Amino acid sequence: MKSTPDATSQDEVTRLLNTTLKLAVEMMQADRGVILLDEGGRLEELASFDSTADSPDSDIDYSSSSVDMVMKSGTPILTHDALADPRFGDAESIIMHQITSIICTPMYLEDQVIGVIYLDSRHNRQRFTEGNLDFVHTFAKMAAIAVDYARRNKMLHIEKQRLQSELEFSLKDIVGKSPKMSEIFKLIHRIVNSDISVLLEGESGTGKELVARALHYNGPRRDKPFVAQFCGNLAESLLESELFGHKKGSFTGAIADKMGLFEVADGGSFFLDEIADISPTIQTKLLRVLQEGEIRRVGDTVSRKVDVRIISATNKSLREEVEAGKFREDLYYRLNVITINLPPLRERIGDIPLLVNHYLRKFAETNKMSSKKISPRAMEVLANYHWPGNVRELLNTIERAMILSDDDVIKVDDLFIPEAEKLATGRKSLKEHEKDYVLKTLEDCGNNKTKTAEMLGVSLRWLHYKLNEWKKPVG
Repeated sequence: MKSTPDATSQDEVTRLLNTTLKLAVEMMQADRGVILLDEGGRLEELASFDSTADSPDSDIDYSSSSVDMVMKSGTPILTHDALADPRFGDAESIIMHQITSIICTPMYLEDQVIGVIYLDSRHNRQRFTEGNLDFVHTFAKMAAIAVDYARRNKMLHIEKQRLQSELEFSLKDIVGKSPKMSEIFKLIHRIVNSDISVLLEGESGTGKELVARALHYNGPRRDKPFVAQFCGNLAESLLESELFGHKKGSFTGAIADKMGLFEVADGGSFFLDEIADISPTIQTKLLRVLQEGEIRRVGDTVSRKVDVRIISATNKSLREEVEAGKFREDLYYRLNVITINLPPLRERIGDIPLLVNHYLRKFAETNKMSSKKISPRAMEVLANYHWPGNVRELLNTIERAMILSDDDVIKVDDLFIPEAEKLATGRKSLKEHEKDYVLKTLEDCGNNKTKTAEMLGVSLRWLHYKLNEWKKPVG
């Protein structure tokens, strides 16, 4: 069985303590020694050695009364004649094992007793001295440090696993078997271990950030930061300060030095969403990062080195933005060493059943709910719907149905998709369904376009484009 990092460190500490305890027992001519740890109010044996035992695996008997006394008082015990010592009275373990001399000293961590080191001598063996007690006391300090090291290593490993379970986006989370998605998977596998810049193009909701996270958390920078910044509809000065930071006093309100996100992402990956919307000034500064690997905070004269893998995304064609003179050509070539085009959901209808079942299972596991299935007619509705919000909208639909459905099987009525019955029989075209759904949502939102875009899981720009296409008057 392959050992985990925390198990390895724990084993190393246990071996070290067993070896040291054996040397202590032999040097002090003791019969037995044991190291006991307090594990949630229960004493667990960490190391032991019995010089009189025929087998090294024999159980160790010790004076439980002396151990309990040290655990409670935090004070070491040295007794030369335990049978006559009034502190132990009629202690059964001492009488039963004819224990004469005992050393028991506490192990401390941050003023807390975490365990004890116990040695005893029986029958006519040598009695322990104050010098022996000093030695065991020093040993206890070293043992406590070793135990602390092992525990911290274990906690760090557990925390790392927890963070990875929360943050890691493996390729299993990008679901699809359509030809287009298969090509994307192949491309991701080829570039995941490199540091090249990647440009992700696709409509809103197609999973661009999911791919960006998969590239980061499955690549060599997985243990470093993943930072994401949305660049659309942000004032140039605000975005510049967010990306590159600023120096105190560089503008009104700059009351302290601020580290930019490029510095935060140093060593890791930086995901720039809606990269096509950044201003010419920001484009120039971003080009400097890609060419020189350095940034300069707003108002500062000092350049700072950064090591960042840049993954950018846009719902436009960045090539067309370059041709229209809206985006720097040299920056474009720096950003799209590799371009991944994510298809809209309507172009991979065959993946919908896979996605639906994946989201049903994942939502149930995350929310500790019983799993649900979906009826054939409901699945037909989902397959026939146009999905203007793409995978993001499908996810929202499934989560809503999981919460609101009272049955173990999600039916058409649980989907809350306009014209669901007609979708199930294919009476309208997909574009008609899209138009009906968008306009109905707009009406439900009181003609508030921003709220409508949020409800649909699409960008405000996409909504404006569609409304203009349909010549829908809006207030």
